[in-house]
Amino acid sequence: MQPVDHYENFPVASILMPKRLRKPVAAIYHFARAADDIADEGDLPDEERLGQLDEFRAELARIAAGETPLMPLFLNLAAEIRQHTLPMQPFYDLLDAFSQDVVKKRYANFDELLDYCRRSANPVGTLLLHLYGEATPVNIAYSDAICTSLQLINFWQDVAKDYAIGRIYLPLEEMAQYGVSEEQIARGITDDAWRGLMHFQASRARAMMSSGAPLGSILTGRIGMEMRMIIAGGLCILRKLRNTDYDIFNKRPVLRPLDWFAMVARSAPFIF
Repeated sequence: MQPVDHYENFPVASILMPKRLRKPVAAIYHFARAADDIADEGDLPDEERLGQLDEFRAELARIAAGETPLMPLFLNLAAEIRQHTLPMQPFYDLLDAFSQDVVKKRYANFDELLDYCRRSANPVGTLLLHLYGEATPVNIAYSDAICTSLQLINFWQDVAKDYAIGRIYLPLEEMAQYGVSEEQIARGITDDAWRGLMHFQASRARAMMSSGAPLGSILTGRIGMEMRMIIAGGLCILRKLRNTDYDIFNKRPVLRPLDWFAMVARSAPFIF
């Protein structure tokens, strides 16, 4: 879930991550990154992309059946799944989301987008909570709110980037309500209609993040601090969106070194 260049919203060997968890987190990340690359990178036809993702599903099925996977990537993943007794469903959910990215380029309404986030983002938090030994129903609900919010924030900072590969994650119903067209996105026009739409999206993501924020206090020690930094990072991007008047076409918000120092300062006092 930490913003990184390739697979944002995911913590990769964070210095705050307990050393015993870095290997399983890396295995999960490499699985997600490889599957995401199949869906997004290169110029393969959709049928071939979906076929490769089906091969990943077959590897997961081998792991679930206690068999030896065929790909090195899954040999490492299988070892971590067994050692930490990780549930299989989150991995299948991630593959479903990546497959959906291959074939679905528009979202009619927010419910459709939430269903996508349920499979593209929430599984990451669920797996991390299992690694932490903190996967209670209450904690998973908080984590889902945080992960979905982070996914939405990533969408809003990357509207132009996603449009360049043919995708729009803004709900079409809400675009119509605010008078924003696909042509406006294509031309990168920031006007009052656009600012109204993006303010609404950012406010909803912020409220969702706030609803999951108690998890940062429930989790203790280094993982609690990392969770608070994840939350702070998402909120920082939202502030940057607002401060640029939502002109993401010319001023894509990113986290800079000074932002990280500020996030540490906000997160560290609660570690004690």
